[in-house]
Amino acid sequence: MNIRRKQQFKPEVSTSSLNDIMFFLLLFFLIVSTLANPNVIKVLLPKSRSAQEIDKQQINLTVTEDRKYYIDQKEVLLSELEQKLQEHVRGIENPTVVLRFAKTLNIQDLVDVLEVGVRLNVKMVMATDKSNASL
Repeated sequence: MNIRRKQQFKPEVSTSSLNDIMFFLLLFFLIVSTLANPNVIKVLLPKSRSAQEIDKQQINLTVTEDRKYYIDQKEVLLSELEQKLQEHVRGIENPTVVLRFAKTLNIQDLVDVLEVGVRLNVKMVMATDKSNASL
């Protein structure tokens, strides 16, 4: 008597749903990574070999390559920069303004912004990119 089955059992793993799972994971991580730091205007910063962290309350002043000025993500005109900066520093003891200045701009643009800080008696610190600093 032959009691064996005619077909052999072959184990299989269904991978058809893995594509959907991977797609949703990729989508989730892309969305989360953009929400991780939403207050950043993309500017290519100058490089430096040393860096210092600031613990005080700070105001971000960003100047892009096309000379657009942003105070904490809000675009302002150069003619209104002093007034808007004064409004932001009002009520803050020892305010610190972090300059995120595009490295392609010339020195005169930097001096114009620094003069505003001198008139307002505000400490200004220049943000730099420490990674891959090759001077």
